[in-house]
Amino acid sequence: MSDVNQRISDIVKGNDVVLFMKGTPLFPQCGFSSRAIAILDHCGAKYETVDVLQDMEIRQGIKGYSDWPTIPQLYVGGEFVGGSDIMMEMYEAGELQQMLADKGVTQEG
Repeated sequence: MSDVNQRISDIVKGNDVVLFMKGTPLFPQCGFSSRAIAILDHCGAKYETVDVLQDMEIRQGIKGYSDWPTIPQLYVGGEFVGGSDIMMEMYEAGELQQMLADKGVTQEG
C-alpha cells in the first residue's frame, strides 16, 4: 500500500464518519461539498472532514482509494458511501439517517 493510501486508510478507519471535501465545513469550496455538509448537519451527524485542497496527494489518492472519480466522498464506519448525489438520494429515502443511527454517530443516536 502506498504512503498516501495508508494515510487515507488511517483517516477512514480512525473516524466513524469522514467526509473528504473541497474546503471546510464553514467555508466549502464547491457546491457539492456544501451540499454534503448540509446533509450531514441536517442528519445531526458527528463527522470529521478532510480538505483535499490542502493536500494534493490525498486529493488524487482518494480517487484511487475509492475508485470514485469525484469529491466529496463520504465514508461511514470505514465503508465508502458515495458523493453528494448519492448522499442526497440516500437522505431523501431515509437510508442515510438510518445508516448513521445504526453506527451510533448521530446526536440523537
